[in-house]
Amino acid sequence: MNIENIEAFVYAVHLGSFVKAAEALYLTQPSVTARIHSLERELNAELFHRSGKQISINEKGKSFLPYAQNILQSYQEAKLMLHQPILTVDKLKIGCATSIANFIIPEILPAFKTKFPNVNVKILTGHSNDILDKVLNNEVDFGMVRTVTHPQIESEIFRHDPIGLFVPINHPLLLNSQVTIEEVSEEPLIFFDYGSVDWLMIYGLFESKNLKPNVVLEVDSMEAAKNLVVNGMGISFLPEHCVKKELESGQLFRVPLVSSGRFDVKIDFIYAKGNHKPAYIEYFIKK
Repeated sequence: MNIENIEAFVYAVHLGSFVKAAEALYLTQPSVTARIHSLERELNAELFHRSGKQISINEKGKSFLPYAQNILQSYQEAKLMLHQPILTVDKLKIGCATSIANFIIPEILPAFKTKFPNVNVKILTGHSNDILDKVLNNEVDFGMVRTVTHPQIESEIFRHDPIGLFVPINHPLLLNSQVTIEEVSEEPLIFFDYGSVDWLMIYGLFESKNLKPNVVLEVDSMEAAKNLVVNGMGISFLPEHCVKKELESGQLFRVPLVSSGRFDVKIDFIYAKGNHKPAYIEYFIKK
């Protein structure tokens, strides 16, 4: 399959015409048309609706488009790899739980790039279990996650991550020096990451008092939970690292609980067991 034909197809789709695709590719319009006709013959399928000089992608074209884009991306990545100076640029792939990528990586990565300016860093995000899968499948060099275990990984602690109860400005619970879990159970509660270690610990707090939390919303993102609290949709148990800015700006406030003990989870570095310790991981662990 001719890569130039695929390129012409992708440009025509995104620019909306063969003429604009030709301009972007520094070709004549007939050349682009010929390339797309050649691609259609090879695929034995028309990819566009044509009405005079007007074109629009049809259903078969829409189905083929993501594959065409992947082919082009792989081709470009291969070209870059072949032409990179050998040993002058290292690559480091880090898998991060989304909240860690949002709030912790921006704190520690600048110093790393200052110390290792030639290292090309790629951050892949997802839930902690998604990152675990990426580590096990060797898609990343190491992961930063919140309390996961697996017999085929090694883990080293980065820091403990305290969890607190946070409410928006002017919330009635702020009138109390401490609140009970019974009082919390009467408030609209926003839970995140159903089934996670955080969730299980917090839910266990209510169960210990034979209470059911008044869960009005469940979300899979700390950022979403935090913003919902800021906007008055309820209150939430959240890791302290994700609410620093809101605490400093007075948008959120921590409410102390009576005899709740200390809730926290660990943020760990994980990597595949049996492999050598990944390059650069020691730098991050010491931060």
